[in-house]
Amino acid sequence: MSTSHSSNGGQGLADPVAPARVLRQFRVLFNAVRGHFREVERAAGIGGAQLWALSEISAAPGMGLGELAAALDIHQSTASNLVKALLERRLVALARRADDRRAVQLTLSAEGAALLAKAPAPFRGVLPTALGELDPAVLLRLEDDLAALIGKLQTGDKGARTPLADL
Repeated sequence: MSTSHSSNGGQGLADPVAPARVLRQFRVLFNAVRGHFREVERAAGIGGAQLWALSEISAAPGMGLGELAAALDIHQSTASNLVKALLERRLVALARRADDRRAVQLTLSAEGAALLAKAPAPFRGVLPTALGELDPAVLLRLEDDLAALIGKLQTGDKGARTPLADL
């Protein structure tokens, strides 16, 4: 894909085909994300968000729902639904904390560990991984530019804490 473009110092849109080029870049991003989710489902039999949750629980055995939600940057209710699905498939185990019976501790089951071992990486997904590998200045510029685009869409932050696999 060509990335050549004319610079006009940010003053208006001088290149009438620039929106089409950027749209194609978004298509490439969405296709990469969707392709990774399809590969995860095919190889592991679970969704991308569930795989990421398994990997976080594996990395921090005994974590609670709030910690899992923070690690995945999702609402706690969404994390609860993910854990419920993982419990139903017996991929994780849940235990009540001795000091606070309301709080839970999550651990990977043997089945969860086996599934994680055969699942395709990156467990977090291709987009979060790629974003984490960007130069901090590039990431900051991208954040600012995407904020401007989101502002044009007038959607607010709707969906900001929804896993990509669920969109």
